[in-house]
Amino acid sequence: MKVKICGLRTYDEAMAAIEAGADLLGFNFYRPSPRYISPGECMRLQVKLQIALQGMTNRKIIMVGVFVNYGVNEITTVLGDCNLDLAQLSGDETPEEMAALGEKAFKALRPASAAELARAVAAYPRRSGSPAWLIDANRPGLYGGSGHAADWSLARQLAVQSPILLAGGLTVENVGIAIRQVHPWGVDVASGVESAPGCKDPARMRAFVEAAQRAEEEFLA
Repeated sequence: MKVKICGLRTYDEAMAAIEAGADLLGFNFYRPSPRYISPGECMRLQVKLQIALQGMTNRKIIMVGVFVNYGVNEITTVLGDCNLDLAQLSGDETPEEMAALGEKAFKALRPASAAELARAVAAYPRRSGSPAWLIDANRPGLYGGSGHAADWSLARQLAVQSPILLAGGLTVENVGIAIRQVHPWGVDVASGVESAPGCKDPARMRAFVEAAQRAEEEFLA
């Protein structure tokens, strides 16, 4: 079970996430978010992280930029400048914009119904790698990070077809239930491992990763 810890803003937070066992780190470039990090700050953070990771782990940590309504050229520039692996498109990006980014991008979907999910999956190009999609809660006017749960039944429908990241209101208490119901490729957490909005808690990150791993082991047993 892959775990993405999203909305990291400092070197200490990022290192704590890695030490907790996170497989993907998310950096949020959406200005209204309490988890916003500027491209310049992320670039400086990534330089320090890459140095620290050289002698620390054999695991591949996937670095993800979270974008809301950025242009393709701007996304490409930020990915390169910040040494990020993937772009998570969490806004109103068009299928054409996503296609222009190719395998570097995956779309965050917030479906309100099975029909809406089917239309989105048909319209947007499916990334061949993992994750192919992210499923988040449908909250009108919000682009994720609401702390509300996604529709797990809809997420399960897509997880049967594609490797997905399940996001939306996940916590230590409910991530195991979510994994057993949805069977996602991975889980994505932000507010569920914070002591305050935008402030990651190392103990909560460790507990979340442990709960996710334990749920996977129980499912495979």
